[in-house]
Amino acid sequence: MAVKIYIVYYSMYGHVEKLAEEIKKGASAVEGVQVKLFQVPETLNEEVLGKMGAPSKSEVPTITANELAEADGILFGFPTRFGMMAAQFKAFMDSTGGLWRTQALSGKPAGIFYATGSQGGGQETTPLTAITQLVHHGMVFVPVGYTFGAGMFEMEQVKGGSPYGAGTFAGDGSRQPTELELGLAHHQGQYFAGIAKKLKGSSIDA
Repeated sequence: MAVKIYIVYYSMYGHVEKLAEEIKKGASAVEGVQVKLFQVPETLNEEVLGKMGAPSKSEVPTITANELAEADGILFGFPTRFGMMAAQFKAFMDSTGGLWRTQALSGKPAGIFYATGSQGGGQETTPLTAITQLVHHGMVFVPVGYTFGAGMFEMEQVKGGSPYGAGTFAGDGSRQPTELELGLAHHQGQYFAGIAKKLKGSSIDA
């Protein structure tokens, strides 16, 4: 039976979505794993989004809270707002009360990836504060740690990401994820999928 990995994200300007796409490639490289991309619902209307210069959403389907229970593992992605997850993603997490009540997500592995506007804009506080959501659901947080190797210690170029997960810098919006940042995202997907596969295998054996 295939291991189902859901990559669930919110992306206003496309930076988080690019990380999500690369994470999907990495996870899909693991044999026996099925990966799906989902967006969370937008909370702002078209007029407000237009004034903010946000592009149209991609055709990636929008997920409902109850669909999370179908997955064997979930990677959550979002931009930061003042060092914490964006309100759109928090609103989605707030809608998972029914799953929390039944602990439907308990024991499932979860990962985090993110985008910030600047180097001091929340590359660690954003995932750190998001872990509370996972804890209340009883999920098992899977950080990348330093498994990406030398890329984690790169000092010659500006790079997003941390031991918590893949990350990028949006800057004024014109900056796009670099090859190194996408490399970490690909690695995170592959690493996470491998862990999810092991966990599902051990639960079946039990």
